[in-house]
Amino acid sequence: MDETTAPAGAPLDGLRVAFLVANEGIEEPELTEPWDAVTRAGGQAELLAPKPGRVQCFRHLDRSITRTVDHAVGDVEPDDYDALVLPGGVANGDQLRTEPAAVHFVRRMFEADRPVAVICHGPWILADAGVLTGRVITSWPSLRTDLHNAGAEWVDEEVRVDGRLVSSRNPHDLPAFCTALVDVFAGATTSR
Repeated sequence: MDETTAPAGAPLDGLRVAFLVANEGIEEPELTEPWDAVTRAGGQAELLAPKPGRVQCFRHLDRSITRTVDHAVGDVEPDDYDALVLPGGVANGDQLRTEPAAVHFVRRMFEADRPVAVICHGPWILADAGVLTGRVITSWPSLRTDLHNAGAEWVDEEVRVDGRLVSSRNPHDLPAFCTALVDVFAGATTSR
């Protein structure tokens, strides 16, 4: 992931952005490309996972890079973050939604009206967090019924912005997703 330092006055200067993932099964570009977009725009990205240590990324079904976890999700407070990114990956999305601390964290971010960006299979946790009623969202197509049953209107679009919620379908949508998340996150105020 890009470690470039952004110039002062960058759009996300001073914002602390949580990237919440399971410890295994993250779709690599859905973590690394938004991470790079956040850091290039001046945001401070931090990786959260259920367990400390490392997370295992994949490129579809093949293992790829690992990343060091900054904090276990149960050890941090949502109030410490200004925005949230939920990368995809089938295994990532499915595992993360079964972690009570992760579900609680996501629910609290929505309750605090923090901006959230989610892609591919990432929206599964939004259904479990009970935050989709009345929202319009896109995702990997196989989540359509789950998201609809959770109260959302599902659309097949490259990127969808619904208030402070940004969503996209898959890795091919990452350029539009990254642009939209930086734009929406830039409207956030620091929570600290």
